[in-house]
Amino acid sequence: MSRHPEVKWAQRLDKVFITVQLPDSKDSKVNLEPDGVFTFSGSAGSENHHYELKLELFDKVNVEESKVNIGVRSIFCILEKAEKGWWKKLLRGDGKPPHYVKVDWDKWVDEDEDDGTAGLGDLDLGGMDFSKFGGMGGMGDMDMGDMGDMGDDNDSDDSDDDEQEVSKPEKSGDKVESAKPEGEIKGGVGSSEEKKEAAAST
Repeated sequence: MSRHPEVKWAQRLDKVFITVQLPDSKDSKVNLEPDGVFTFSGSAGSENHHYELKLELFDKVNVEESKVNIGVRSIFCILEKAEKGWWKKLLRGDGKPPHYVKVDWDKWVDEDEDDGTAGLGDLDLGGMDFSKFGGMGGMGDMDMGDMGDMGDDNDSDDSDDDEQEVSKPEKSGDKVESAKPEGEIKGGVGSSEEKKEAAAST
């Protein structure tokens, strides 16, 4: 029996972002049809469970301009809307969306904030290597090895950023501490008392 992976989505005036959350997926196939049918299949986990997904999107899409990146942790798709406009929801039909479809708040922009010029400028795509949907006849022919390496690079980039962020405050803290006594010595009355205390203790 196949399972459903978790799906996150967000949109802009001209694009829909779909992220299929399936770490270490194998044999991933992604397909997109102009009338807005998005399908995914793949296997993952130690027992190679099979995952399938079929989403009937709210409106038509431009397959030729849409892109996909199959990474280590997820499959990220940028779907180009056939016509610019704000979709009321991701899926057509009146029912509630399935429990595995969730809003991607990290990528979400409210309609009144989206003037159509933002594009992808505010999204950190981490150097993802995207392939076009158009002309690929599904994603089965993709060389997954290169994309897996891309995901690993992303992970190391993120950790480098974290380390830099951690080390920066320490460096600036050192500078502040070393500069502080000099500033206080020049400072006047309070600093001379501290100087005497320091001399007495030595």
